[in-house]
Amino acid sequence: MDRRQLLSLAGLGALSVAGGGLVAGCTSTPAAGPGTTSTSDLSKILPSYVPNTAVKPDIAGVIGANGAVSDPVFLSYPGSPVKTVSGVPGKGGSYTTMTPLWGAIPPSSGNAYYEAVNKELGATLKLQPADGNNYGTALPPIFAADKLPDWIMIPGWNTTNLNFGQAVSKFTDLTPYLAGDKIKAYPNLANIPGGAWQAGVWNGKLYGLPAYPGGAGIPGTYYFRRDMFDKLNINPDNIKSPNDLDALGKELTSSSAGQWAFDSMWDYLFQVFKFPMKWGLDAGGKIVHKYETEAIVEALNWHAKLVAKGYMHPDAIAGQSQNAKQRFWSGKVLICGDGPGAWNGDDAKSGTAANPAYRRQAFKLLSASGTPTVELNPGAGMFGYLNGKLKEDQVKECLSIANYLAAPYGSAEWLTVNFGTAGVTYNMENGNPVLTERGGKEVATTFQFLVTAPTPTTVGSGFTQVAKDFGAWQADMVKYAVKPLFFAMNITEPSQYSSIGQAVEDTITDVRFGRKPVSAFTDAVKTWRSQGGDALRTFYDDIRSKYGTGQ
Repeated sequence: MDRRQLLSLAGLGALSVAGGGLVAGCTSTPAAGPGTTSTSDLSKILPSYVPNTAVKPDIAGVIGANGAVSDPVFLSYPGSPVKTVSGVPGKGGSYTTMTPLWGAIPPSSGNAYYEAVNKELGATLKLQPADGNNYGTALPPIFAADKLPDWIMIPGWNTTNLNFGQAVSKFTDLTPYLAGDKIKAYPNLANIPGGAWQAGVWNGKLYGLPAYPGGAGIPGTYYFRRDMFDKLNINPDNIKSPNDLDALGKELTSSSAGQWAFDSMWDYLFQVFKFPMKWGLDAGGKIVHKYETEAIVEALNWHAKLVAKGYMHPDAIAGQSQNAKQRFWSGKVLICGDGPGAWNGDDAKSGTAANPAYRRQAFKLLSASGTPTVELNPGAGMFGYLNGKLKEDQVKECLSIANYLAAPYGSAEWLTVNFGTAGVTYNMENGNPVLTERGGKEVATTFQFLVTAPTPTTVGSGFTQVAKDFGAWQADMVKYAVKPLFFAMNITEPSQYSSIGQAVEDTITDVRFGRKPVSAFTDAVKTWRSQGGDALRTFYDDIRSKYGTGQ
């Protein structure tokens, strides 16, 4: 996977937050809650942000609203890569690691990539990648047996079943080493924006090293087949609302020809109809869940209408999401929702294999009413943690190693960390590093999951225009960025409410595909409220009174 695919998997977008001003509350109450940290504490904890200016992109990032900034774009790897680390970072130490991997596990013995990176580190990281699909089930036994490795990556979506607000105490408090200007001892770590560190703060202490920091960003968007739109003389800039999409349905659908306008459109309708991803505030300032908004009812009715009119592919209605990309590549559907990671050179390569004219593009933000908005996600959703049993000199050695691993794109160290050795595991082709046959077997996303530099948009599979299009789309999106309620706050909900939303989500699926009336949804919400939804609101009211809302 490339960086944007990983961010999509993590529920993150590809937009960054500049500076360290994003904080998790608006009160000065001391942190003593379920992972949460107040503003006054957070301001003392977050590392200073010192951006690296040694490497210049081909297209600079654009600063938007609420501190959001689009990724810079590199059309080729800079010639004569700069060195950002002087000397050897390690002191000969040896450390066990554990990271997820979505893909084939590479061999550990005789792995030229592992050996090359460890040689440059001056230490030995014993890499133990585990199946990413089962990573969440592998973590609890390790915690329970207190058999944690020296350095482990934990995705944010795996913290709930670990009761992480308490379990995080098993790791090293990095605040004394990295808070404020202390991070300047590690310049490449200081190059990671402050917002990316925020979700690595628990109970008033900094624990996490950001992996694949994408800053704050959008979870996904709506794509269309630009080549088909051009053929039909459809101007995508005229598509601004859900009604505009609906009007396209009839024109783009021909079931006899095996073509439908839409795949499932539900996942990102919260952007279009403006209901929150989870919690929000109503007009009177009361905390409300997305289930309780009129906007979600409007979205359900709209989606069900597309299904009733026959504009949605039958496989999408049947829930066969595993074939969704193939449906889009082959032209069986012309409009779909997907994460930012769907738009890259690999996608273009697969699409053009099905149709040489293939071109994916994203609509500008759609809105059912008023000015479009897009809710931001936290700056990073995955973090590397150091075992709390490490001694101080070991922690410092690991942080020096982390500083090397976090070298920015365009540096000599970045090439080593991501590709290994030139002529062995990669070669430069048309200005970009490309894995050799051996590299394809031995290089995997491993070191990067321990800590990662902010990664720009780059050319993949030779599709330069895709990188340019993606960069331009981001630059437009950041204009509409807003922070949701409880932005980037580590809040551990009471476990007794962990499953009360499942019945509602199941009902949403039935309603949006026309299998049940919308009244079934409103009935399910009433049950959700009585089973704990109202109690959860009280819980979040208490969080707001103690720590603020993160906005």
